[in-house]
Amino acid sequence: MNLKLSRLPALPLALSMAVAAAFGAPAYAATTTTFLIIAENGKQIGQQVVEREDDGLTKVRFIYKDNGRGPELTEQFRLGADGTMTDYAVKGNSTFGAVVDERFERKGDQASWKSTSEQGRKTVSGAAAYVPLNSSFEVSSAAIGALAAAPDGKLALLPSGTLAQRVLDSMEVGSADGKTQTVQLLAQTGIGLSPSFMWATTGAKPRLFGVIMPGFANMLEQGWQANVAAMAERQKAAESKMLTDVAAQLQHPLPGLTVVRNARVFDSDKATLGAPSDVYVLRGRISAVLPAGAPVRGAVNEIDAAGRVLLPGLFDMHGHVDRWSGALNLAAGVTSVRDMGNDNAQLQLMLDETAAGKLLAPQVVPTGFLEGESPYSSNGGFVVKDLAQAKNAIDWYAEHGYPQLKIYNSFPHAILKDTVAYAHGRGMRVSGHIPAGLRAQQAIDAGYDEIQHINQVMLNFLVTPSTETRTLERFILPSEKVAGLDFQSKPVKDFVATLARKKIAVDPTLATFAFLKQRDGDVNEPFAPIAEHMPPDVRRGFSVGTMKIADAATLKRYEQSYAKMVQFVGILYRAGVPIVAGTDELAGFTLQAELVMLVKAGLTPAQALQVATKNGALYTRTSHERGSIAAGKLADLVLVDGDPTRDIADVRKVAAVITRGYLVYPHEIDAALGIVPFVKDAPQLKALAPVSSKHAAAGGNEGALARINGIARKRD
Repeated sequence: MNLKLSRLPALPLALSMAVAAAFGAPAYAATTTTFLIIAENGKQIGQQVVEREDDGLTKVRFIYKDNGRGPELTEQFRLGADGTMTDYAVKGNSTFGAVVDERFERKGDQASWKSTSEQGRKTVSGAAAYVPLNSSFEVSSAAIGALAAAPDGKLALLPSGTLAQRVLDSMEVGSADGKTQTVQLLAQTGIGLSPSFMWATTGAKPRLFGVIMPGFANMLEQGWQANVAAMAERQKAAESKMLTDVAAQLQHPLPGLTVVRNARVFDSDKATLGAPSDVYVLRGRISAVLPAGAPVRGAVNEIDAAGRVLLPGLFDMHGHVDRWSGALNLAAGVTSVRDMGNDNAQLQLMLDETAAGKLLAPQVVPTGFLEGESPYSSNGGFVVKDLAQAKNAIDWYAEHGYPQLKIYNSFPHAILKDTVAYAHGRGMRVSGHIPAGLRAQQAIDAGYDEIQHINQVMLNFLVTPSTETRTLERFILPSEKVAGLDFQSKPVKDFVATLARKKIAVDPTLATFAFLKQRDGDVNEPFAPIAEHMPPDVRRGFSVGTMKIADAATLKRYEQSYAKMVQFVGILYRAGVPIVAGTDELAGFTLQAELVMLVKAGLTPAQALQVATKNGALYTRTSHERGSIAAGKLADLVLVDGDPTRDIADVRKVAAVITRGYLVYPHEIDAALGIVPFVKDAPQLKALAPVSSKHAAAGGNEGALARINGIARKRD
C-alpha cells in the first residue's frame, strides 16, 4: 500500500489537518495562481489552481495523483474581515474514492458545518478558522494571514482547538522570469500530531507560497520551482533544530549500570511469561537477567517495575518513517521499524540523526524500494526501466546495508525473476506488492520471500492478466469478491500449502485495511479504543470514510469480505505460514491495533506478541541482537501495565521504554502531543547509593601516570 509514498493523498486529513493552514487573504482584483505539485524525482503529480474573483469569492481546483490514486477536489469560499472563512464548500473524491461533500457557514456568532461523516453547530466569538476534513492547501492560506494579524499569534479553530504559528527563517527567491521576493518559513502547531511547515509570502497580508515535503514532493507557485532545493535545505535545518530539542527533552540517558527490578519477562521464544526477574542494562545492552531480588553489584540506577510485564521491543514490519513519527512509535513500545519504502537520501539522513541521538526515533531496518516506469508509478526509491538499472539500484541498496528489497506495482514482468535472483545474490530478501498483471503465485515462482498486504494475497484468486491493480481496483476487487471466496477450495488450499512449504512470510497489515469496510461517520475500528485519548482534530479524522460505499448492501458485502481476510490470516498462521506485524498507517497505535487484529484472526495474545517480537527480529535478520530479552542483546525493553499475554488490549498500556541507551516515558510524549496518557503512574528512574569498590570512581592523569610507570620500570 505504501502509505509513505501516498501520504499526501492518503489522509485527506493530511491535506487539511496534518498540514492545515495555508492560503489566500481576501481578494480585491481577479487573479489566477497555479501551483504545481512535483515529486522528488521531478515528475509532476498534481496541481492546484486558485481563482480569486473580484467579488471576494475564491475558487480552487485541486488534483493529485501518485501510485494510481489521489484526491480530486473543487472548492470555493469567502473570507471575513478577520481573514477567516465565512462560508466554504468542497466536493469531489478522496484518495480511495470516497465522496467528498462538505459545507461550512458562519453568520455572526453562529457557525455550522456538515459533511458526509459529521455535522455540528457552535456559538463563537472573535476570529475562528474552520478546519475541513477534506480540502486543498488553499484553505490554509487564510489561516496564515489571520494568524499573522492575531496579536498573540494564535487562532481559535472550529470545531475545536487552537492554531499557533511562528517564523523560523526567511530567504530571497527568484522566478523563471526574473522576479524576486522574500519568503518566510512558518511552523504551525495545533493541528495533527506534528508541526506543519509552510513557506509564505511576507508583508502585511502573507499567503502561502509553497509546501515542501523533503524526500517526497513539493508544491510551489508555477515559475518558482528552481528555488526548491535551497528552500528544502533551509527547512530541514530549521526542522532539525526543533527535532533535536524534542529529543533532548524526551530522551533520558541511562548512564552507568541500570537495573530494572521485579519485572515479569516475556519469553518470545516460548511465548510465555516468566517469573519475576531483574534485568541489567549497560551502554544500551542487556548485561544480565537474574532472578528478582538477586544481589545488586554496582548499579547506579534502578527502575522498580513493580511486577509489570517486560516485553522485548516491538517491531513494526511495515512503516514509512519520517522525522516526527518516532515519538508515536516509542510511546507505543515500538523500538524497531522496518521501513518499506522511502526517499533514499531522506532515510539516510534520519538514520544518521537517530544514531547520533538527535532524533526521537526507533531503530530502522531499511528496505530498498524498486518500482518500474508507468503512468501509475509510485515515485520513491528507484524507478527503473530495465535489468541494468535494477541491478544498479540493488547494488546501491546492498552497499548501504539494506537487508531487503521491495518490488512495487509497475515493476516490469520481463526482468522480475532476474532481478529477484540478483538481489538474492547480494544477500537480500525480496518482497513486495504483486506487479500488475501477475498473481501472487507467479511472484513466488519468481523468488519472492514475502508478500505485503492482505489484499495482495487475496488478489491471487481474483485477478486476470488484464486486471489493472495499479488503480483503486486493487482495493475494490477484494472488497467485492472475498466475501464469496471458498477457503476450502483446492486453489486456495494449494496456495496456502505453497506459502507454508516455502516459508513465504506474509505482512497482512490488517489494521490498515479496516478502511475497506468503514463508512463515513463511523470510527475506524482500529482507532476506536484510542479515539477519546486523541486531540479533537485527530479524533475527527478517525470517522472519515475512505472507500466509496454506495449503499447498505455494499457495506455488508465489504464487511463480510474484510472479516474473511482477517479469518484467512488465522488460516495462514495455523498452516505454518510466517506472519509479521506491520502497519502502513498511524505510527505506533496501528501496530497495537494490528496485534488486536491478529488475536481476532485466531492467534492467542502471547502468539501475537511473539509475532511482533521474535518474528520481527527473524525477518529483519536482527535476531542476534533483538527480539528477545537475553544477556548480550540490545536493551530494547517495554514495561507494560496489565498482562498483554492474557488481554492483548493491555499492550496499549505502555509505562516506560528503554532503547538506544535512553529511557523514554510515553506519558511525556503524550502530553507533548496533546494525547491523554494511557498510563499515569510510570516507574521512575532512581539513583542508587554508591557501592564501595576499587572501580567505583573514574578519571585519571595519563601523563603523570606514564611518568610514574616509567620510573617504576627503571627501578625493576
